[in-house]
Amino acid sequence: MPTLAHRPFILIAIACCLFTVPATAQHSLVTQGNGKLSIVNNQGDVDWEMNWGGIHDIHVLESGNILTRKGRNQVVEIDLKTKKIVWSYDSGNQNGNAGKQVEVHAFQPLMDGNIMIAESGVARIIEVNRDGKLLKEVKLTVDNPHPHMDTRLARKIANGNYLVCHEGDGKLREYDGSGKVVWEYEVPMFGQDAKNGHGSDSFGNKLFGAVRLTNGNTLIATGNGHSVIEVTPDKKVAWHLKQKELPGITLAWVTTLEVLPNGNYVIGNCHAGPGQPLLVEIEPKNKRVVWQFDQFERFGNSVSNSQILDVKNSIR
Repeated sequence: MPTLAHRPFILIAIACCLFTVPATAQHSLVTQGNGKLSIVNNQGDVDWEMNWGGIHDIHVLESGNILTRKGRNQVVEIDLKTKKIVWSYDSGNQNGNAGKQVEVHAFQPLMDGNIMIAESGVARIIEVNRDGKLLKEVKLTVDNPHPHMDTRLARKIANGNYLVCHEGDGKLREYDGSGKVVWEYEVPMFGQDAKNGHGSDSFGNKLFGAVRLTNGNTLIATGNGHSVIEVTPDKKVAWHLKQKELPGITLAWVTTLEVLPNGNYVIGNCHAGPGQPLLVEIEPKNKRVVWQFDQFERFGNSVSNSQILDVKNSIR
């Protein structure tokens, strides 16, 4: 039987059992930084890695192979086992682009097996098959044309339209299959002046990513606006995660967005510097942080794109 002298320790032990918060599951993911393309497991260790340059989009296919960018204008599929390129499409030379300045910042594997590619410089979205045959072309509206800034992430969404982030214009546009703009939203500056740079002290509306939510609203990563906003179809801001709203976290260039089946958001935090997470998972209702990925020493300050691997059916 415990003595009186033992009771304080027993009470402390009981209190710890009652009030300890269960650890949040860690995620496995694929990402790129510091010249490495890597798969990181849910313990934070690298399971797979190869030398690779900067990217602006990434997808893991059903086969496990990785679809990503090579250089400024190629989309390639990398075999996970051999680390060899097993498919490629060169937007700098194919289907009418020879001799033109073209950059690729977004692409997407489609349900029918074809690939959608957003081509900056020539301002178009194309769909090609695995033989590189041009199946569809959609001309894009660009106010401030520039091969590096015409587009960032673009996605073909559930209604068959295309949701395109126009970085140089500071606008998100939704196009139908004919190229008609059916919805447009200019990312607000929220009363601030533009300030050049990539770090957390810059400011602008150079949006990077957007997701159409199941409720019809649109979630937007505002890039150097250091925030995430949810916008209604009539262009009202329904939800806003601001730069320093998460305890101990400063949002810098906000890039990728992933909506998990449980409703949580995974947010890319590029150019944030040491001591800041590269990815953050939050519960949107109360803006509670439930997971962070902070491997600055390994991946550096330019981690723009990632994909969570252990959660199926996310929206990104």
